[in-house]
This record gives sequence, structure tokens and C-alpha cells, in this order.
Amino acid sequence: MKPKTWLPLLLIGVFLISACAPINAPTTPAVQETISQAVQRTLTARPLTGVTLTVLAAASLTESFQELGTQFEATHPGVKVEFSLAGSQQLALQLGQGAPADVFASASNAYMKSAVDSGRVDPAAAKTFAHNRLVVIVPKANPAGIKEVKDLARPGIKLDLAAKEVPVGQYSLDFLDKADQDASLGVNFKAAVLNNAVSYEDNVKAVLVKVSLGEADGGIVYSSDVSAAAADKVIKIAIPDNLNVIATYPIAPIKDSKNAQLAQAFVDLVLSAQGQAVLGKYGFIPVK
Repeated sequence: MKPKTWLPLLLIGVFLISACAPINAPTTPAVQETISQAVQRTLTARPLTGVTLTVLAAASLTESFQELGTQFEATHPGVKVEFSLAGSQQLALQLGQGAPADVFASASNAYMKSAVDSGRVDPAAAKTFAHNRLVVIVPKANPAGIKEVKDLARPGIKLDLAAKEVPVGQYSLDFLDKADQDASLGVNFKAAVLNNAVSYEDNVKAVLVKVSLGEADGGIVYSSDVSAAAADKVIKIAIPDNLNVIATYPIAPIKDSKNAQLAQAFVDLVLSAQGQAVLGKYGFIPVK
């Protein structure tokens, strides 16, 4: 090969080796920031495709989380948020059996602890993101004439409650324990109320549906369950503050999530001011 042919090739090779070699000269903070910004732009410009984020969430979170899912998808092109909505006890059981998921949002600390105990959630990652209150609901026509908490113990009333394994079911029992100590509600109030229970459901939405259809004279749900749509079908009767029980909602990314960064991003959205505003709109008590 003639010198004039191989010399340019040699120079190109030297240039490439030099470009790949470490640079000993210090990089200024301004340059580092510029490089970081350029890398970030490159990463965010790379659209995701075919990514599904699976969120296991308590049934009472249906409407609020669906809106948050839509917001998340809008800011994460190519990501689809899919929800598995059920009683927290069912979701915790699924996690314990190895069901794939990315995020778990429970209506009770007890079932988040179950997820921690099964090794699916890091205890340090679980954060409280909302609270809720209990209310009594009756059908719009209110055929039994229930007007206050005391009426729940009246003989002949048909009540639909959540099972004790369901967070709202246990919260309801806690409320009845408090009410049982209130002399103004009568003797053996709790026993009388439970004697009127004709059905126990595996999630709070089932209670709402049965009462709204008139299949029961009344039931106990979360305040957030009485949405604008539900308000056309049921009447909400407040439970006094001294008897009420405040529900706590924790959320956490799943430790073995295949989409760890996205899972944490969804959790961050729920905890953000934006997420808290959505939860407040649907009747939850925000934590911020």
C-alpha cells in the first residue's frame, strides 16, 4: 500500500483511539451538568413500547386510580397501566402466591404487612398515601326508613356488610365495638346490628352495588365510595366522629417488578401534590 493511501487511515485510527482514551483534565461542574442533561434528554426521547405496568389496588380506589393511570400513561408514552381491583385481602393473597405485579395499593396496613411478610414488598418502601372514613348507605328510596346510626339495630332491618377479612369489614367491626360502648345506642348494639346482617361481601364495591339495587336496606362503605354517580342511587348517613374509624391506605412498588423505575414513578405520582388532588376529588383524605 502506498504511503499516501495508508497515512490517512493511520491518522483516523490514532484519532479514534485518542477519543476513547480517558481524559485526565478535570471536567467543570458546568460541563458535567451539560453532559447529564444531554444524557437525560437522550433517555427520555427514547419512547417505550409495549410496556404494561400492573397495579394491584383495593377496590375502593377504582375511580381515583383509573384517573391517575390515565395521567401516568399521558406522561409515559408507550406504557399501559393495567389495574387488578379487588379486596386487599385477595390481592395480598395473590402476591403471596407469586402473582406478577409492579405496584400494590392496599386499604389496610395489615395486608401491606402480609405483602412484606411474603417477601414481595420492602417494608421501607411502603408509604401511606391516603385515609378514608366510614359511612352508612341506604337505597335512595330508603324503604326501611333508616335515618341515623341507631336505626341499624332495629329488628327487621336487612344489612349488607363486607366480610371481616376485607379492610372495610374489619373497620366496620371496629366501629361497632366503639358504638357498643355508647349507651345512647342501646344495650348490645353491636350484636343487634350483626343480627341484621343478611350478607357479607368480599369487597366494598359489592356492598355499594347491592344496597344501590335495593337488595339490602343498608350497608357500611367508605365515604369515597359514594361518588357523584353513586349519589343518584344511595343516601349517605354520617357516622359520628367519636364512633368512626379512619382507614389507612399504604402503597409500595413490588420488589421483583420487571419495571422497577416505572413502578416507583407511579408511586411517586400517587404521593405527589397532583396525585393527592385526584384522591381528594374522589373523597379520600389526602396525606399532604
